[in-house]
Amino acid sequence: MNSPVYQTVIIGGGFTGLFTALHLAHENYPRSVILIDKDERFCFKPLLYEYFDGEMDSFQVVPRFSELLKGSGVIFVQDAVQSIDLHQKAVKLASGNSYNYSNLVLALGSVTGYHQVEGARENAFPFWTQADAIALDRHLRDCLQKAIQTEDVEQRRKLLTVVIVGGGASGVEMAATLADFLPHWYSALGGNSAEIRVILLNHGQKILDGDINDPLRPIAEKELQKRTIPIEILMGAEATAVYPNTIEYKSNNQVNILPTYTTIWTAGTSTHPLIQDLPIPKEHRDHHNRPLVTPTMQLLDFPEVFAGGDCAAVQDNSLPPTAQVAYQQGANIAQNLKAIALGEELKPAKVNIRGTLLKLGLNDAAANLFNVFEVAGESGHLIRQGTYLTLLPTPIHDFKATTEWVDEEIFHHHLDPHDVGKKVVQAVEVVGAGVVGVLVARKLLKMLGDEEKNK
Repeated sequence: MNSPVYQTVIIGGGFTGLFTALHLAHENYPRSVILIDKDERFCFKPLLYEYFDGEMDSFQVVPRFSELLKGSGVIFVQDAVQSIDLHQKAVKLASGNSYNYSNLVLALGSVTGYHQVEGARENAFPFWTQADAIALDRHLRDCLQKAIQTEDVEQRRKLLTVVIVGGGASGVEMAATLADFLPHWYSALGGNSAEIRVILLNHGQKILDGDINDPLRPIAEKELQKRTIPIEILMGAEATAVYPNTIEYKSNNQVNILPTYTTIWTAGTSTHPLIQDLPIPKEHRDHHNRPLVTPTMQLLDFPEVFAGGDCAAVQDNSLPPTAQVAYQQGANIAQNLKAIALGEELKPAKVNIRGTLLKLGLNDAAANLFNVFEVAGESGHLIRQGTYLTLLPTPIHDFKATTEWVDEEIFHHHLDPHDVGKKVVQAVEVVGAGVVGVLVARKLLKMLGDEEKNK
């Protein structure tokens, strides 16, 4: 398939890729733009737990690319990338089609990292995509249904035990979510919710160790024990093998066995295979084998190629693999692509880390704004939901999702007439929480600054 020479191809429709495309459309980019992704839908990963537990709908969390890009002029191609030829400036797809480019944007993200643990890839559930969420949902419902029907105590115990591997943010959020809604599911079937076990297997001695959410650890440790059922946390426990009905782990130099039919893998990520295969020398990669990019987000050896998000590392600038970094880099890449097209000077990307948000169960979360202001509980939940809703990819999508969420929060969860006014005020304040969070933090910083001046 022959394509025009002057076109930009974006590989990967995650935060970096999609926001690059949307910003190019908004900036009236003078060249054609093609966005390639193997999936039909964009996945707003921070809200995948809300989709999984039924708090939010599919159109809010996993909207179709065709809807998000409607009227943008961006061409969406649903296909898997087979190979990337940086020398010939060509991208070959599984369908046999290929696209040449004048500029390429690598936005492939990362993949689940199983770290060569025996049976993990085959027997553990990842939690990365809509398909993962659907598969896990079906499996857990099946386990609960079988548990209610069996009189075999040991069999029921396996069916009702869920093990999450990895004590980072993903593992903590998954454990908190399951510990809240699994007991409700099982009780609805007539089961004893006290039989549900949620176990968090952590290799280190601390949860969230080395994570951007590290400052929220004290809150997280406290909130995890407030769930519908308490979460069992095993520290210093290294998963060594995963089987269909057990997980094996090493602790204090002893091998232990946990009987379970459900192992969920949240123990880190690996560099995307297509990124690993690029002809980039080792000295131009970081210790995760990701290619290094300049401050303007360009590959060192191929300046016509931009890369951002989880699949690249900025030289001399360590950034966490989070959505807020990825979408800001997407905006910066778009600005520099337009600068190239217009013959203007490229500018270094600026990423502002605005804080962290951690889901800690149904209607519960923690928010850390600029490492200055922390909020937990339902208030944290409202800030987290509102913040992410303001980041939904298009204004129309944002508005639809937000109005449904506000309706649900005020009129369905809080029916006490004396409480509605308060909830309306809260929701109105938080609907713009992407902005409100920033303003609150700035206000607090100003207050702190004024206090210092007055001392």
